[in-house]
Amino acid sequence: MQPVDLTTLRAVLADLTQAKTGRDPVLPARVEWIQQTDLWTVVIGLRTLTARPCLLLCWHPQAARLHLCQPPPKEPDGFQFSQFLQRHLKGLALTELALLEDWERVIDLRFAPRPGDPPYRHLYLEVMGKHSNAILVDEAGMILASGHGVSERQSRIRPVQPGLPYEAPPALTDPIPQRSEPFSWWQERVALIPGPIGQRLLRCYRGLSRHLVEAMCHQAGIPPQTPSDHLSAQDWQALFARWQDWLTRLETGQFDPAPTPQGYTVLGWASGAVPVSGTESLQQPSRLNLHQLLEGYYQAQLNREQFERERHRLLQRVSTLLKKLYQRREQFEAMLADSTQAEASKQAADLLMAHLHLWRPGLHHIELPDFASGQTVKIPLDPEKNAILNAQAYYRKHRKQKRAQDALRPLQEALGQEILYLEQVEASLQQLETYRDPQDLTTLKEIETELIEQRYLESPTRNSGTESLRASSKHASPATFNPHRFTSPSGFSIWVGRNNLQNDQLTFRVAQEHDWWFHAQEIPGSHVLLRLPPGAVAESEDLQAAADLAAHFSRGRLSEQVPVVYTRPKLVFKPKGSPPGMVVYKQEQVLWGRPSHAQLLIASALGPH
Repeated sequence: MQPVDLTTLRAVLADLTQAKTGRDPVLPARVEWIQQTDLWTVVIGLRTLTARPCLLLCWHPQAARLHLCQPPPKEPDGFQFSQFLQRHLKGLALTELALLEDWERVIDLRFAPRPGDPPYRHLYLEVMGKHSNAILVDEAGMILASGHGVSERQSRIRPVQPGLPYEAPPALTDPIPQRSEPFSWWQERVALIPGPIGQRLLRCYRGLSRHLVEAMCHQAGIPPQTPSDHLSAQDWQALFARWQDWLTRLETGQFDPAPTPQGYTVLGWASGAVPVSGTESLQQPSRLNLHQLLEGYYQAQLNREQFERERHRLLQRVSTLLKKLYQRREQFEAMLADSTQAEASKQAADLLMAHLHLWRPGLHHIELPDFASGQTVKIPLDPEKNAILNAQAYYRKHRKQKRAQDALRPLQEALGQEILYLEQVEASLQQLETYRDPQDLTTLKEIETELIEQRYLESPTRNSGTESLRASSKHASPATFNPHRFTSPSGFSIWVGRNNLQNDQLTFRVAQEHDWWFHAQEIPGSHVLLRLPPGAVAESEDLQAAADLAAHFSRGRLSEQVPVVYTRPKLVFKPKGSPPGMVVYKQEQVLWGRPSHAQLLIASALGPH
């Protein structure tokens, strides 16, 4: 993830504070509300004479940043830091936004009762990687609250606790870049110690970042790993021109924000960069473009990280549960195998009672003819018991084995259903291979909600130390219901459920009587619906396309062929009390689905899968 560097902060502050033609000023603005959306992010709702912008402050270890944003959903806010901010800042005016020092990544947000009054409160946003923080300070410079506290045990140099005076982070000792510095001095400083040119720039001056240096080198036509003593005079001049361009933009506040294949740029340097808006040029940057660029990039990156982390957690949990259930199934099978010997125990007891006269004291076994076949049956005996006591022991064993058989069969059946359900959940998680859009994260939330409702996961608390994927509703609502959508060769829609909640909604709420319902036969997988207009008839190619998709979105996706059943939705039923996604059906027909043939449909609708 590309971290916010000093150049990006300067671009954001220039965009927020500079008066530009055709733009409504952001400052001064009245604080109307404050909401903390997670452990690291606070959104401040502002009100100006003409607008109500929202300012996002984030001290996430990898994504600390400041920019305008869209209003967050209104949710209960139980974070203590936001309550402090509400108490001290609500109703005040945000009058100034500035760097605490020109070459330090600490932003000072100044609040006063009215515009023109001296600052009454300061909110410092320290954008410093894993040491990032947000600190609320009063007019006397005393700390009132912080995003996360730093005790004296954690840092003797700079503790951050309420009641202590605020101290700025230790200043960097590297030289400050100067636009007036002659080329010869600059080159001499950078080339003093041979090394990769990118590293030399980072170590010789403050205010630079790895992404900035790499972009600077690429714009000059020099790989960042090129040794400094291998650069030609032309290379040095090209690199110095980029250096001067960077410093000029910092001084004038002229930035060109644009997305890049690796992230974003605020300088317009990256090759192939395109404007955020298709109708606006990079030479005419927009405040909304810059802030939308940062909001979109970091939200997508954080969503992707959360998706990968939570998908791994849920897969691990389901895998652990299945492993335990598989072991229990093996135990049940062993016990049932033992219970199948019940008839043999009764036969041994009957033979002993019929041949009491053949028993002799001290026998360890006896061989007796079978009643039906006449073949000899060898029966183990307890030498300390007589024939009658041995027969009684076999009768008791027979009754015990019969009871075990009667008790184990329903348990084994319930265990099989539980295994089938969790395998269905596991198949849904495995289909979510990579993060593509926020809908993937929503699908993951629904799976977590489902596991919580089925009591396979504990319901997380709002303020726990880990992020929660908890969904707010019990079932997938129409607003969030968004199955995969494909088009059959004849132009009909094919819908595929992303998880069990969506499978149920697809089958029992969306499906019409003229549609066709598909599912991999006796294999966990998604419900697939071939949607037909009234009176339409599906061609064999349409049915085969739906079967191919049902095979692909199942646990048999790595097989060459997978049996797929299809029937009318009205012939699909949900057993009473069964978990989400579990159904029974009748009057089904079978097609052989080919998972590999579904790739063309998937690539056209979703991109590479």
